[in-house]
This record gives sequence, structure tokens and C-alpha cells, in this order.
Amino acid sequence: MFGGGDDMKRFDHKFGANFLSELPQSPGVYLFKDEAGQVLYVGKAKNLRRRLSDYRNAGRRKAHRKMRTIVRESDSVETRLQASEAEALLVENQLIRELRPRYNVDGAFEFLYPAIGTGHHERGVVLCFTSEPELFEKLDLQWHGSFRPRWRARAAFDSLADLFGRLGHVEPPSRRPRAPRRRGSRLVAIRRAPEELLSKTRSYLNGEDDSLLEALCMHLLEQQEARRMASEVEARLRFLEDFYGHDIRRLREARHAAGHSQNFVPRAERDSLFIRTRRESAQTPGA
Repeated sequence: MFGGGDDMKRFDHKFGANFLSELPQSPGVYLFKDEAGQVLYVGKAKNLRRRLSDYRNAGRRKAHRKMRTIVRESDSVETRLQASEAEALLVENQLIRELRPRYNVDGAFEFLYPAIGTGHHERGVVLCFTSEPELFEKLDLQWHGSFRPRWRARAAFDSLADLFGRLGHVEPPSRRPRAPRRRGSRLVAIRRAPEELLSKTRSYLNGEDDSLLEALCMHLLEQQEARRMASEVEARLRFLEDFYGHDIRRLREARHAAGHSQNFVPRAERDSLFIRTRRESAQTPGA
């Protein structure tokens, strides 16, 4: 019915010409719904009127494509007032996890929140990367994370597995501990890896200290193959150093600020943990 430059007409036709003027300039969440009442998208706003005006005024630029698509496929908009922007962010996060709207990505998909597991194996060390640690209970692993973004956590895991593999022998699949095969998960068993590295790996992943990196470096210097591939090994170590400072320590600080007593933060709790931490920090005088 509408096209070209008629996106404003589409918005007004669907939601009412007075829809925006009747909205409060207050924090809240908004839910775009289709004809059947199914929630397509959940968002939060510091100012509901201003934020939803963005959807009405969305232009033809690529950056506005998602807004135009949401308006085109929606039949109604529900708004829910909140006491503050921080409260709106918490409610938004909860609704995304409960409703899994089609056009929400962050917070809706559990595969975006991987954990890294560490454990003993009869021949050495086990490392596991997965978004579903509950499926690996029989391995008696200690879990670390959950981490975001996924690609950085996977790169850190691959770096650990690569460096451990240079110090020991990577077991073939037939000799690994029995575990479910899940797309996006990875299990590595390393035989004859230096035993003290497991405890240091756990301290590293928990954000307690990064002495693992020095220990790895010292052990790798004794390996001729590692010395020959020095540039690649150094790149792995530098990434792990950056991951510790940028990702692991940040998660540890959020855990402490929120009074989270466990080292591991389940994927369902991670976003709300950071949201609560930011809210409390903003409410602290001089923060």
C-alpha cells in the first residue's frame, strides 16, 4: 500500500496519527507485535516518544532498514513505562529471553554466550568450549564465563588449545572423554600437558591472575617446534593477554560489584549482571 517515501504514512496508518504525541517522554520498553499479537521486537528507551519517533522517521539508508522492516510487519505497539532507563534495560533483557522475538538478536540466542570448561583426563587436560555446559556434566569440568562476544571467546579457546597442544599431545576423537556432539561446541584432550598449567588456566579464566601466560611462555621456550613458529605462538599469547584484560577481568569486576559469589555466571544471568552493575555504579556518588 505504501512505498518509496511513504514510511511516515505507513507508521501513522498502522499506529494512529496521534500515537507519538500521546506517548510520555519517559523511560520504558516497547513491543512491536504482528496481527496475531506475536512480539516481533522488544526495545528500551530513555524517552519513549523520541525513540519511537525514530521508527516513524526512518529513512532509506541501510542503517534504518531494520526499523522499516519492523514497522512494515507490525500491527501494533505496546509500551510499558519504567522508573528509569536502567530498569527499562533490565525489563528489555528479561522480555527478550522469555519471548525470543524474531528481530532481536542480542540476548535471545544462547549460542552467543559460550563458556569454557577445564578438567582432568586420565592422560592429561581437557578443555571444552560450549554454550550448553549442562550437557557435559559427566565430565566433571570446572566452568568459566559466560563470555561475550562469542568470536573472542572462541579465539581465546583456540589459542589455549593450540598452545597446550604444542606442549603435549592432542588426543584423537577415539581417545577423548565420551561427550555429546553439539554443533558449535568443541572438546579437546591433551595428553602429557604440564600438570601445573591446569590450575593456572583456571586462575586465568576466573580473572584471579594471568601467571598462566608466563608459565606457557617458559614451557614453550623449551620446545623446538614452538621456537620455530615463534611469531604464531607470540600472536596466540598476545591475544590471551588481551582477552584477560578486556574480557575476563571485566567479567570478574562485574561479578564482584554485583555480589555474585560464584566464578561462573550462567548465560541466562550474564546480561542482567552487567546491567545491574552499571545501574549501581551510576547511582554511586562520585562514580
